[in-house]
Amino acid sequence: MRPLAAIVLAAGASRRLGQPKQLLLRHGETLIGRAIRLATEAGAAPVIAVLGAHSDRIFRAVAFDKTIPVVNDQWEQGIAGSIHAGLNALDAAAPAASSALILGCDQPLLTVAHLRTLIEGFSAQTVPPIVASSYAGVLGIPAIFPRFVFTELLDLRGDTGARAVLMQPNRPVVAIPLQGGEVDIDLPADIERLE
Repeated sequence: MRPLAAIVLAAGASRRLGQPKQLLLRHGETLIGRAIRLATEAGAAPVIAVLGAHSDRIFRAVAFDKTIPVVNDQWEQGIAGSIHAGLNALDAAAPAASSALILGCDQPLLTVAHLRTLIEGFSAQTVPPIVASSYAGVLGIPAIFPRFVFTELLDLRGDTGARAVLMQPNRPVVAIPLQGGEVDIDLPADIERLE
C-alpha cells in the first residue's frame, strides 16, 4: 500500500456554537481526539492536526502523542489556509507520502470503517484518483487526494475548501457513500440532536 498521511482540519473558531467544537466530548472523547484516533486506526501516518482558533486551549486539553500539531496563524482567512498549512507540514514530515486523507473533526458519525474503505478504494486503483465521501447529494471530506492534486489544493484561497477541487469538471473521483456524513456540529441544537 502506498504511504498515506492524514490532515485533520480543526482550526475554526466555532462562533455559532459558542465554544470550541474541537473540545466537545462525544462518548468521553474530544472531537479532535476522535478524528485523530480514527485516522490513526485507519492506517494513516503521519497524522497532522491543523489548529488555529483556541489552539492554546486545545494544546492544554489534548495529548497529541504521535500526531503532528500545526498552528495556522491565518485561520481567520478561511479553510484554504488550513489546507495549505497541513500540506506544508506533510511535505516537511513525510515527503514520500503519496497522498493525503483530509478530514474535519466535526462529523460525529464518521467511523474508522469508512476511512478504511476510502483507503482501500484509493489503493485499489493503478492510477490514483481522488476518493471522496458522498452524502446528501454532494462529494466532500473525508477525501483522499493523490500528491499530483496538491498543487490544486495549494491554489485554493480564502474560505474555499477541498470540495472545489472535487467538483471540477472531468475530474475522476471515486465516491464512497458515508451515511450521516452531512451531520456536523455547528450550533448548540446540533449537540442536543446527537444526545
